[in-house]
Amino acid sequence: MSVQAVATVAGAPVAVEEVDAAEARLRSGPHAAALPARGTREGRQLRRWLTQLLVTERVVAAEVATRGLSVGDAPTEAELLPDVTARLEIGSVAAAALADPRARALFVDVTAAVRVSDLQVADYHARNPLRFAAAGPDRHGWRAPSGVEPPPVAVRAAVTEHLRGAARRRAFRLWLDERRAALVVLAPGYEHPGDPRQPDNTHRH
Repeated sequence: MSVQAVATVAGAPVAVEEVDAAEARLRSGPHAAALPARGTREGRQLRRWLTQLLVTERVVAAEVATRGLSVGDAPTEAELLPDVTARLEIGSVAAAALADPRARALFVDVTAAVRVSDLQVADYHARNPLRFAAAGPDRHGWRAPSGVEPPPVAVRAAVTEHLRGAARRRAFRLWLDERRAALVVLAPGYEHPGDPRQPDNTHRH
């Protein structure tokens, strides 16, 4: 019996049953009420998104095996994606993939060489002088942002960490896009949700 594939990753098929199972798990979960109805434009887009997640998981697993990575020292999800802004920067599929410690180990390996320069740090602080100012009590005793600009040396480490985190997320997202483009072939009906050529894409100019 032939397998109905929604995609192939390095030639290996991803069966439609895998998308069915992933969708069923979502629809039986705590956020089921927020999901679009089956068979609608949004419902088909959800299946396309799940397909992206499945092929990304395959790409990650293959790369981890090729590089011989261990998940033992992988950082936590919160360390790599500390807030909503970080999740938006990296994209919803990559953010979801990073729930897997294998993906987090791969993130570390792919982005190990990412650095930010002293000039970038100084420029960021000059443009955002109060971004890392320590909060303190206001005249009512509540903690409030400081209005006093801290000296660059006092916030250099925090600014560096902030900028390097953003740079690493961008580098991983771009690397992941390139690997998927090289390894993944999507079947008709399971194109990327943002592909303007597919009929359910709602982003129009």
